[in-house]
Amino acid sequence: MNDLGELDRPGTPAPEPAADREHPGKQESAADRKPPSPRRGADPVKALMHRHRELCERAVDPLEIAAGLEAHGITERTAARFRHRDVFSLAEEMYARVTRDGDVPAPPAPAAPRARADWVLLTLLPGTLCAATVAAAHLTHGRSRLFATAAGILAVGLALRAALRRGPLSRTDRTAPGRGTLGFSWLIGYSLLGNGLLQSAVTGGPDGLPTGTADSPWPLTAAPVLALALACAPAAWTAHLFTARGRRRLAASRGLEDFAAAVRPLLLGTVVLFLGALAALLALCAAVLDEPAGYAEALALGALLFIARLLATHGFAYAPAVVLTATATVQAAALATVFIARLPGLGFLGTPVETLVTLWGAGSVPTLACGAAALALLVHATRKLTRASAHAPPAPSP
Repeated sequence: MNDLGELDRPGTPAPEPAADREHPGKQESAADRKPPSPRRGADPVKALMHRHRELCERAVDPLEIAAGLEAHGITERTAARFRHRDVFSLAEEMYARVTRDGDVPAPPAPAAPRARADWVLLTLLPGTLCAATVAAAHLTHGRSRLFATAAGILAVGLALRAALRRGPLSRTDRTAPGRGTLGFSWLIGYSLLGNGLLQSAVTGGPDGLPTGTADSPWPLTAAPVLALALACAPAAWTAHLFTARGRRRLAASRGLEDFAAAVRPLLLGTVVLFLGALAALLALCAAVLDEPAGYAEALALGALLFIARLLATHGFAYAPAVVLTATATVQAAALATVFIARLPGLGFLGTPVETLVTLWGAGSVPTLACGAAALALLVHATRKLTRASAHAPPAPSP
């Protein structure tokens, strides 16, 4: 790439899709490495407008052009070569020159996405099926319980998949393969089975397979899983709220720094609002099932999954996938060390986890792992989701 000159040159591939916004490094390095060398009397801004003609024509304000340029890898250093102090100043000139020519009338401002009945029902479906599965597990026995639980887990998984492919929780690149699915599945499975297995392993067990009851040698903790399934609905609503408010901030802001300052508290408020709804669902499920709520580990896991999904829906799917996989690996390693410590001469491997479980309980392992991962993703989100390009409306399909 030569000063981004090949972005719109015929015969070159189109810009990266939204899911790859996390990797602008190649574009930025190329843009910063070779400054343009226009001929004397040439107009470099006009050449840049020609390369990004469609972006300039459909933009309804300078900030939308700035967001598009930012997404294409144009940095402050690149803007300085066009004799502008920042990307927004460059976008203002491009916007003014397009509107002065009057070639294409400006389209109306993009409206915030509206809630639709289909995704509202889909977000309620996982919680409903999970509640039915838990009820079936409590009302059946023996082989019937096994079949009912297996069927319920399959139904909940399919409903969750459908909910994540529609509405505010859907990714911008639906055709791209999902990332972090294995880590996500492990984290949910651990919240159901992991604490009971770890506690039993520390005391020398388990002596058998789980029976689906809380008083078995390998107890299950259904309340957090049920609360997380029911939380799909508030997660969708809060994600929808964040997207709608972000679009409004995008239309009202007059600079990239101004937009970032307005979106940062919106992001933190969205996460807090979701965690409040999840805490209420945890209290309800614990009371109905007569189980410990496990607020610390459930809220840490809920925050991790919600922030990861919020990043993925705005085109930043790589970091959440890596963090989810790393968190699942830490939990698996903690379990493995307890069993490996039973081998002769390897008892020291299980000492850290056994000490942690003895002092703070089995739930301390997922709390620390998911809490640290959620905090790391939140810091990452405050950098990525406060960029204007993360909230710019998608380009219309050709």
